[in-house]
Amino acid sequence: QNSMVLSSAIFITLIGLIIYLHFVKIDQESLLVIGSLGIQVTSSYASGKESTTFIEMGQVKDVVINEAIHMQKVIYYLCILLQDPGDPQGVSEVVPLFQSSKPRLDCLIEVYKSCQEILEQRKTAPQSS
Repeated sequence: QNSMVLSSAIFITLIGLIIYLHFVKIDQESLLVIGSLGIQVTSSYASGKESTTFIEMGQVKDVVINEAIHMQKVIYYLCILLQDPGDPQGVSEVVPLFQSSKPRLDCLIEVYKSCQEILEQRKTAPQSS
């Protein structure tokens, strides 16, 4: 009787761990910005599974560093602001980046500067029709 309960508990724990590793535990996050195409955000899970999101450059209004206060601590994170199709001056959505890895502010500043350089090149490049 007790061994059956113990075996069931171990089995459920293992299944829970596998689900956690496959769907929750993010091992690595990457950001690829191509000025003429868009921004690709990839999350690699501990199980090896990858999740990729692509945002077209026409939807990107800006990339900013945002801050939040959490438990007496200021947390900085990088965000993509998506342009509102109905209002060119408005923002329709804020997409936070690097939520699992939580890089330090100095690392975020380096990524921010690189993104801004690419966005600036896109604005100054002649538009082809």
